[in-house]
Amino acid sequence: MRSFYHYMMRYRGNKKNNEEKQLAEWMFDDHSFPKQAKTYDEISSYLEWNAPFPSALSVFDQLYEKYKIEEE
Repeated sequence: MRSFYHYMMRYRGNKKNNEEKQLAEWMFDDHSFPKQAKTYDEISSYLEWNAPFPSALSVFDQLYEKYKIEEE
């Protein structure tokens, strides 16, 4: 199973400037983001303290569900 960070890199460079792209670009630029993390708790804890925009946690929740389905 690849990390959530690697899963999210599919959203970088999207033509649509949506929240998924915003989150992926921020994760790429944030050198402290836990890039090897696979667990919900580890990533959500980091985002709770470092959320780049107000809806980042809800966007993460939605994308993490997709990640779990695709990576199982």
